Amino acid sequence: MKKIFFLLLLIFCISSQAHDIHPYHVGSVEFKYNFKSKTFQIIAKFFTDDLENAVNKKMGTRLFFSNEKQKEEMHKQLENYTRSSIKLKVNNHNIPIHFIGYQENREMVHIYLETDTLLTPSKVEVAVDMLYNLFDDQITIVHLIYGKQRKSHKLSYPNRYMYHHFKEE
Repeated sequence: MKKIFFLLLLIFCISSQAHDIHPYHVGSVEFKYNFKSKTFQIIAKFFTDDLENAVNKKMGTRLFFSNEKQKEEMHKQLENYTRSSIKLKVNNHNIPIHFIGYQENREMVHIYLETDTLLTPSKVEVAVDMLYNLFDDQITIVHLIYGKQRKSHKLSYPNRYMYHHFKEE
């Protein structure tokens, strides 16, 4: 009886630790204006398992970055998820964001996005709610970079908006 109790206790401890691999739900999104191409280049970084779970929950799928057979479908669903979760407005105009692709490493996924060519940004508004459909303690650090000017802001669920006015360089 004691052996069964200790075995169940061991299984419970292992499973509860596996659930809390990283107890903080943090990601980042960087919006960097490229003066040469006159576009915003955007890089979003999130934990792989959290991003998988958020995409699957919102899109009603069961996909994994590590499954080679699902790469094409994961690309498509991640593009759809990202399109609905990251918005950009420049000088009071909604700006289309194009999904370039993504790159995975052990624990993180880097998502690459870019805008069309646009006029010099002065007023920039972003809306980011990546993983908000999964965690009510999600924090996203947003960086806006325009030349030597850098503005960073912490977005905590449910806040998804950041605004900034840049000065001409």
